[in-house]
Amino acid sequence: MSAAINTDCVKSLLYKEYGDPVKVLQVITQTIEQPIGEQVSVKWLLSPVNPADINTIQGKYPSRPPLPAVPGNEGVGEIIAIGSNVQGLHVGDRVVPNGSNFGIWRTQANYDSKDVMKIPNDIDLVVASMLNVNPCTAYRMLKDFVPLKSGDTVIQNGGNSAVGQLVIQLCKIWNYKSVNVVRDRPNIQELKNQLTSLGADEVLTEEEVRNTQLFKNKKLPAPKLALNCIGGQNATEIVRHLAHGGIMVTYGGMSREPLTVPISALIFKDISFKGFWMTTWTKTNMNSQERLDMFKNLAGFFIDKKLQPPPYKLVPFREYQEAIAKALSFDGRKGVKYILDLTES
Repeated sequence: MSAAINTDCVKSLLYKEYGDPVKVLQVITQTIEQPIGEQVSVKWLLSPVNPADINTIQGKYPSRPPLPAVPGNEGVGEIIAIGSNVQGLHVGDRVVPNGSNFGIWRTQANYDSKDVMKIPNDIDLVVASMLNVNPCTAYRMLKDFVPLKSGDTVIQNGGNSAVGQLVIQLCKIWNYKSVNVVRDRPNIQELKNQLTSLGADEVLTEEEVRNTQLFKNKKLPAPKLALNCIGGQNATEIVRHLAHGGIMVTYGGMSREPLTVPISALIFKDISFKGFWMTTWTKTNMNSQERLDMFKNLAGFFIDKKLQPPPYKLVPFREYQEAIAKALSFDGRKGVKYILDLTES
């Protein structure tokens, strides 16, 4: 069962060695067979350019595929043909990848049917393309480390990052208070207004969080959970505000500075420090009901407009170098995500 497969025009971005993505990536054209057995043929539609993709091509990421490799870990595709033994998937279904190092920066490929997961067809394509990494990261960090109750406080740095914006919105949905730390900038009030419109309770600069009286004067309860994607002095200042027995979860290190822990936080406040990597969680929970429920909940939030994606720009596949260059120069202040439009090849 299949739509007509054009077997001569399947294009992929390929790298044969690690290095500067602009230099090592090349476009190749291949033929593709009709899917057989339990295979499905997926036409890829959109794929975000994430920092992890860049780091993987550079050879700096912990999860590295064997070379030569096609990059791209996250995206949305449509099934255009299925093998004779495929169960539960049909031509026309929208799917996302079921794992890491998937190689999505191509127009089409065949996969084992268990390696893709069906998603609702009524979810926005751009949202679907971003569903696998950032929304899941925000969701799991809020669910898995502290049993938060309505009215509890979460504090995070990188509040304007893609994950940060989703944390703000999920906190609003679940009635948690969010305190969000961002770097100072000329248009800081504009950024504060934007994050407040998403549901942020407080937005503080790094200088402001150092001196804030928010928790001492009981305007908000001291945070039980801190989310850290920056490291360095920024993270240390946030640790000082954690409640007794609180937990800091680190999921990134954008400052490239180590996390320095005050000894008093360990001895007198019993603060705990954990790490989180979505790739590991996915591997451990690949076929779990918990994972299916998470995707169902997130899809529902997006469909109901309770969650919105970060600002983005679609870049045609043939202009992939623009998306790569912009991702390489990303400084964390302009929260625009670049998405490859794989249909524009």
